[in-house]
Amino acid sequence: MIRFGNHSRRRSREPEDGGNGRARSGTVIQAGAGLRGSLAALASLALLVVSGGGAAIIIRHDVNPRGHEVRASEFPAVFHLEQRGGDRICAATAVHPRWAITAAHCVFATPLSQTVADGGVFPVRVGGRDRLIEAVVLHPDYDEASAASTDLALLRFQQARAAPLIPLQTEANELAQVATLLGWGFFGWGTSGREFSDGRLRKAENRIEQAGARLRMRFDDPRDPNSAALPMEGTPGLWDSGGPALLGGPGDYRLAGVAIGEIEGEHFSEETQGRYGAIAVYERITRHLDWIQATIAESAAATNDPQSD
Repeated sequence: MIRFGNHSRRRSREPEDGGNGRARSGTVIQAGAGLRGSLAALASLALLVVSGGGAAIIIRHDVNPRGHEVRASEFPAVFHLEQRGGDRICAATAVHPRWAITAAHCVFATPLSQTVADGGVFPVRVGGRDRLIEAVVLHPDYDEASAASTDLALLRFQQARAAPLIPLQTEANELAQVATLLGWGFFGWGTSGREFSDGRLRKAENRIEQAGARLRMRFDDPRDPNSAALPMEGTPGLWDSGGPALLGGPGDYRLAGVAIGEIEGEHFSEETQGRYGAIAVYERITRHLDWIQATIAESAAATNDPQSD
């Protein structure tokens, strides 16, 4: 299983060669006429509905938690999809003047899918400014019941805006690199797992230990004699789905992964999700570049909108 709290995705195996980025169209959820051409019909939507939430950041037990808190203005291209009271549910990243990317299951875990399917536009706040999402394109291999599912969705804004953006990782050299992870919501410590949600944006770091069809990162326990825990070691938790794994640094961040869940091991518990040893799973962007680029190009051609190129 890959799981974040009450959202579970059954897996008999992790696909070794799945998600090869082949440029096929995906299911479209849109307001009004929107995208045309070879994109699949809205009727497919009923087959793809899933339940669940997103995730947040859980950190080492032996550090000052304030060191993990960041201002949203430091990462203006990263935004949450829904706010419920003080809680912020699921994240997405703007990667193009008219497009953002998130986990496909977040489309259904928030009001986004229903709002757009009903002909409306979905409001979000990106970089301190209001924006409207008018269409969603699910990855063609998204199927929450399938072991080979690709949990990605592209979100099209109603209007293009040049910034803020985070470019996509294009080199398949992610293995062993340290990624910056971001999320709002449930906070906790590695000794106990998730504890509470306070709606604050936090960041952590983790080293990519597997880079196959997906990226994997293990939450190392600094108490272990051979621990490789980083000073800012952490892992996502409940309500961080869709959030980014970034490579590089300030001014040169690149989006390498999109959070989709945690491997559900023998001792997994929803109440203690995110304890030391947790393995976070991210969809690997470099495996899906062809689909992302083809979707954006096809949208531009279908709508005759040069700003979508």
